[in-house]
Amino acid sequence: MSSATLQINVVPKRLLKKSESASYCGRSVKRFEAEFPYPPVAMPNGDRLYDVQDCDCWINSLKAGAVDTDADAIIARLGQ
Repeated sequence: MSSATLQINVVPKRLLKKSESASYCGRSVKRFEAEFPYPPVAMPNGDRLYDVQDCDCWINSLKAGAVDTDADAIIARLGQ
């Protein structure tokens, strides 16, 4: 029996679409829009993408209890 070696190189994306970012964070798009405290990165062509490092930072801050998650805090962030 012969064998073969398969080499797969995966390059992770740093910038994600909103739906990808919501999925990455385990949130629905609506919940992601309401809760995520970081603005998207404006690309030269007009695309607005989210940085995976911002997603990671947000999740880490939630784990540490550093982020306000009440409705008033979310509304304040939306007004920025």
